[in-house]
Amino acid sequence: MKTLFRILRYLKAESRLVTAGLAASLLFIGTTVVMPQVMRDLVDQVFVGHRMERLSVLALVIVGLAVLRGGLLFAQIYCAEMLAQRVLRTMRNQLLSHLQRLEFGFFDGMPTGQIIARITSDIDSMRRFLGFALSQMIVNVLLFLGVLLMCLHMHPKLALLALGTAPFISLSAYRFGRRIGPAFRGIREQVASVTTVLQENIAGVRVVKAYVRERHEIEKFVNEAVTLLERNVGAARLWSFYFPLMDFIAAGGTLAILWYGGGEVIRGHLTLGEFVAFEAYFMLMSWPIMALGFVISMTQGAVVAGGRIFELIDREPAICTKPGARTLPDMAGRVEFRDVTFAYPGREDSPAVTDLSLAVEPGQTVAVIGPTGCGKSSVVNLIPRFYDVTQGAVLVDGTDVRELDLESLRRSVGIVLQDTFLFSASLRDNIALGRPDATDDEVRAAARQAAVAPFAEKLEKAYDTEVGERGTQLSGGERQRVAIARALLLDPKILILDDCTSSVDVETEAVIQQALRILMEGRTTFIIAQRLSTLRTADLVVVLKDGRIVQQGSHEELLQAGGFYAEMLQVHLQTQEAVEGGV
Repeated sequence: MKTLFRILRYLKAESRLVTAGLAASLLFIGTTVVMPQVMRDLVDQVFVGHRMERLSVLALVIVGLAVLRGGLLFAQIYCAEMLAQRVLRTMRNQLLSHLQRLEFGFFDGMPTGQIIARITSDIDSMRRFLGFALSQMIVNVLLFLGVLLMCLHMHPKLALLALGTAPFISLSAYRFGRRIGPAFRGIREQVASVTTVLQENIAGVRVVKAYVRERHEIEKFVNEAVTLLERNVGAARLWSFYFPLMDFIAAGGTLAILWYGGGEVIRGHLTLGEFVAFEAYFMLMSWPIMALGFVISMTQGAVVAGGRIFELIDREPAICTKPGARTLPDMAGRVEFRDVTFAYPGREDSPAVTDLSLAVEPGQTVAVIGPTGCGKSSVVNLIPRFYDVTQGAVLVDGTDVRELDLESLRRSVGIVLQDTFLFSASLRDNIALGRPDATDDEVRAAARQAAVAPFAEKLEKAYDTEVGERGTQLSGGERQRVAIARALLLDPKILILDDCTSSVDVETEAVIQQALRILMEGRTTFIIAQRLSTLRTADLVVVLKDGRIVQQGSHEELLQAGGFYAEMLQVHLQTQEAVEGGV
């Protein structure tokens, strides 16, 4: 009920549509309740009383009521669907906005397919409830009450006799609702699993084809789809049992009316027209009770979906701007790691970084090196506060990053990753990602500095060319240069280069290195790299092993000192010589 009331609170913002929908519903119910009375007059006055002059009048009334009911039904359905769409628009926007505020740690543990399923499938379940079930619930309750009053007014005993089946129908509907709720919950969870497998399969289609895993992926998807089928069939089995059962119980009320009501007609206590009207009223009164199970099932589905959506909305961001946080408009770029220990959420027993202390002065270039899994990326991810330290502090210009305004901090940190992500947008939009208000001249200037201009000007639409999903229309080296141009346009004080030349050829690397030298001028730069050329130009080389700094100094100093750095470099050179020698 808490989740249901929370869903209904979204209706407050659409009070006009709610009012219009309720008005249309009330008028529709009024015309529905009047119709059997017209049928009563038609039977008693025309068919029994042979007053043929009344036939044309009553026929016009019936046609008029039918047209009016049609118009009111249209208004009711339109208002309900419009109300649902507006509420869902608000809910989608709220959910996506909240997702953008959540920290990296959340996305590390939540499969993308699960998130997509909640924004799509779960939202659609809410639409069916708000656009149909809710309005039907209101209409059915009001219709039942209106018809019940008319029946009690016409013949109290017959009305009470007909209502004898209501408790049994209600009990069946209640039991149906209790069982369909878990069934819908299982369906929603399985839809999310299917979406996850599908998303991974499409996103990784190149890997799947490269390793000839199509059959395996198909089998995996089929298994998930079969489980979804079984759960849907289980829900359908409940439907197919309870609805015929309720229809059978309702038939008992019809028999009671025929038995007792027919006798009342024979005894003269009830006219034939009143009997026909009463039978029509009973059918109108039975449907809301029978539809109760249908409404309950859709409501249960919406509650399950709403619970999954609110689970995301209610998740407080672990990393956010604190009240009274500072901004650094004139950031110098000094970075200090002070006794930093960091462990990823859920892996507190195995910290990625341990007791790390390091001071980097403005404008310095720091190369971070170490074996795979030693914590290189973890260290640099703490600077823009993608994660918070477990112990210690990361300071920028002497201020703990947790005390800085998050947006201003990240606008001052430029990042060029090894795996560059480009959006399905134009080349210009991807370059201007951090500064969407940048002029065309500024975008082109950054592109020239990053060596993007030579290939951009050869494209069909130049900077207006769509680069495709994840930039698939561009080569790896071209994507890297776009990322560098993006960082140049942002003009950050702190720059992070995460091994961004490791996957390109020598010729492309030379072009990228030239662009990087322009980008690094006057900025505090952290480079995760293995290339010897990078290590030689760094002001400071920091060597990590198992999340700890084991050596630091210039390239020459570390070579002279020997130790782990010299060993790593020797292995690297031997590997390079072996590759070049064709071994």
